[in-house]
Amino acid sequence: QVRLVESGGGLPQAGGSLRLSCAASGRSFRSYSMGWFRQAPGKEREFVAVISWGGGNIYYTDSVKGRFTISRDNAKNTVYLQMNSLKPEDTAVYYCAASTGWKPRPFMPTEYDYWGQGTQVTVSS
Repeated sequence: QVRLVESGGGLPQAGGSLRLSCAASGRSFRSYSMGWFRQAPGKEREFVAVISWGGGNIYYTDSVKGRFTISRDNAKNTVYLQMNSLKPEDTAVYYCAASTGWKPRPFMPTEYDYWGQGTQVTVSS
């Protein structure tokens, strides 16, 4: 069992930055791939980024490439999402998720076993 708690959301202006954190409980954090998803009002939850247990595999959705960076600190059981050059279209609730091992479709929400409660990011223009 893994419990995930996100933090770091806020109200940045366009062009600004935020760093989201996701703290995980449990002793098996190293075995989980960790993903970030987001969901805007009236839209489906969408994939943002994923990182494998050792950090060797990292993928981003095209709309955040070059602006967002996912990373993890296994000693602290924490995964991060550094978000730079924020745009109003980045406004959403951001969720972290944990997947046992590396799944064939890490961009799909259904591949994840545990979810956090989400943190709101609202980017003003």
